[in-house]
Amino acid sequence: MSTARASASASAASGTAAPAGSRALGKTVAVVITGSVMAVLDMTIVNVALGRLSAAFHAPLETIQWTATAYTLALAAVIPTAAWAMGRIGAKRTYLTALVLFTLGSLLAACAWNASSLIAFRAVQGLGGGLLMPVGMTMVMRNADRARMGRAMALLGLPILVGPVAGPMLGGWLVDSASWQWIFLVNLPVGAAALALAAKLLAPDAPADPASAPRLDVPGLLMLSPGLALLLFGLSRGGEGGDFTAPGALLPTLAGAALAAAFVRRALKVREPLLDLRLLHDRTFAAGIATLAFFTCGYFGSMLLGPMYLQQARGLSASAAGLLVAPVGLAVGITMQIASRRVDKVAPRRLIPAGAVVAALGMAASALLTGTEGVPVWQVVAAGLVMGVGAGIVLMPTMTTASRDLPGERMAAASTALSINSQLWASVGTALLSVLLGGVGVGPAGFRLAYGAAAVLLALSVIPALRLPGRRA
Repeated sequence: MSTARASASASAASGTAAPAGSRALGKTVAVVITGSVMAVLDMTIVNVALGRLSAAFHAPLETIQWTATAYTLALAAVIPTAAWAMGRIGAKRTYLTALVLFTLGSLLAACAWNASSLIAFRAVQGLGGGLLMPVGMTMVMRNADRARMGRAMALLGLPILVGPVAGPMLGGWLVDSASWQWIFLVNLPVGAAALALAAKLLAPDAPADPASAPRLDVPGLLMLSPGLALLLFGLSRGGEGGDFTAPGALLPTLAGAALAAAFVRRALKVREPLLDLRLLHDRTFAAGIATLAFFTCGYFGSMLLGPMYLQQARGLSASAAGLLVAPVGLAVGITMQIASRRVDKVAPRRLIPAGAVVAALGMAASALLTGTEGVPVWQVVAAGLVMGVGAGIVLMPTMTTASRDLPGERMAAASTALSINSQLWASVGTALLSVLLGGVGVGPAGFRLAYGAAAVLLALSVIPALRLPGRRA
């Protein structure tokens, strides 16, 4: 009798906790999606407007491109602090800080009076943008039921569906119909809405005892943040110039690599490192990180190739190229919604390698088609759609699998490591494919080589993906 009563009590408690947990997750997802849409849209809108900004400030395009570089470097420098900040002041306060920085940076960028001030204010945006993804992902993973984490992570993929489709069109309309300031002012209402939602919906989670909060690993911070920034800067310069041996590319790359290596050595020895690399002792997490390293290198590295091929090899306008590339973003986003939910039910070792194979085949078809004169454009777009379907099966499901079974207190470090991994290898891929394309030339042979190299990278991701769990509990 007492056993039955205990069972009934446990069931009632479970039934009460589940809706409460679902409500908390729903509130968190609503906040994180709002903030992520703002950041993703901003990146795509600004990329469309570089030419208009160059004309507005009477500055060469090479100078204006520093608006993107400054954002990326600030983002890389601040990401390593995400786990520490969440442990010190809580995820809610850290996320609110990120939103304030991003929104304030947007307002300041709209008020920029020359190219230098615009670059500086874009760096402020980057400081906020660098915290949005790891902190948002951590909050969702902490609130999600482990058995259904894929569904929650699928919702985080919605900005990836919206951004690449709406960003170029919105950016083009703002540039053509309004002043350049509006490409930044458009962030203000979204940022204000995200701040209001975050303040109202997110549960307070600041440490009850400040003395128990983790200390900042200052030596580690001074190694990893500038190390990542220098490494990304060197790779970017090498990709732009087509020569990694030039001093302007080689020296920062080597310095960044040396600082990053020094951080790795330190992180494996000290008690409270800035980023806990002992996570890699977990086989599933290590396999996920390796899979994403190869895949993001090939996938994100290839994103510059499509618009460049359509504009320079086929003579299409920027807006026409944007419209033709948009379906690939739709394919990625829609497939991601399905695959991220399926990974809750099927073995990751069956789903994710299959997606990597599909993506590699689509990329290989792109290499074959862009390397052939006179191929109908629709065939190139179709190959991109196949690649996009594969990418949707791999990206978010791999992140979900890598972090699903980690203890809650390690989620912040896991999301930070995943963010750094994606940022680093996307930059490596962009630089590598830029150099390959520049070395051969913007013609059929160059695109065949660059797309072919991306296909090889995607195919290599199958190897670590086969070490992911073979069954779902």
